[in-house]
Amino acid sequence: MAKSPPQTEASKQGKGGRPIRVLIAKPGLDGHDRGAKVVARALRDAGMEVIYAGLRQTPEDIVAAAMEEDVDLIGLSILSGAHNVLIPRVLELLKERKATDVQVFAGGIIPDEDAAKLRKLGVRAIFGPGATLATIIETARSLAAKRVARA
Repeated sequence: MAKSPPQTEASKQGKGGRPIRVLIAKPGLDGHDRGAKVVARALRDAGMEVIYAGLRQTPEDIVAAAMEEDVDLIGLSILSGAHNVLIPRVLELLKERKATDVQVFAGGIIPDEDAAKLRKLGVRAIFGPGATLATIIETARSLAAKRVARA
């Protein structure tokens, strides 16, 4: 596993000075979760509190868990090709719950054209095959810092 970038006290903090809280979820019917588990463990090892929602989650389940756990970030892993339906629905539900400060990132097999559309909808980062764990960790810290700045 790649080494994490050095941590400063500020880079480890989420809303209210507590550790960054991240929900990792697998929306839809995709049954492959190895990548999601690897990312979840890397974020945990980097000092973040990680809630792993597991496989076959609906967008409603994901947003409900995010609200209940008061997360700073939601990481969605999608390999099934349903990203153009499931991710926009998660963003829509966050908006309905007035939780647009919860930053969303995604990983999996998402074509560049689709990734551009998802970014326009509000996905803050998209990681494809070959993304390093160090990059994912650094990005998660940066996204959480943006939420803290607005809190």
